[in-house]
Amino acid sequence: MRVVVQEAPFEFGAEAERFASGASGAGAVVTFTGVVREADGGDMAMMEIEHYPGMTQKALEKIASDAMARWDLTDALVIHRYGRLLPGDQIMMVATASRHRVAAFEAAEYLMDYLKSRAPFWKKEILRDGGADWVAAKEADEDALTRW
Repeated sequence: MRVVVQEAPFEFGAEAERFASGASGAGAVVTFTGVVREADGGDMAMMEIEHYPGMTQKALEKIASDAMARWDLTDALVIHRYGRLLPGDQIMMVATASRHRVAAFEAAEYLMDYLKSRAPFWKKEILRDGGADWVAAKEADEDALTRW
């Protein structure tokens, strides 16, 4: 299991290849990459993501460890970026490996739902006109957690 919180961009292909090549005993590998999308209305210039390093690392390690145990994964990877990101930039990556595909898919969805709703990151949209708006939690994201 590897959890990385970093400011720098990551290379999805290299990360996916490294993860898959190390997933011995797995019959399924699932990957997902989140991308910063343009805000509704198209007035966002960039997104700024803040976090408390020690707290964030521990929280992500805990949820990844929970996923490893709950779905009997052979491996898991979580990468999440912070700092200033532009629309189209990769913001996060989740990868899971398991003997069976259902476990790998479900664990990946679990991790993504957690990262979207509960991970200790604070996101602010910096607008083209110089204004800024904090990103509020969405009810649909909260509802997604109820299935777990």
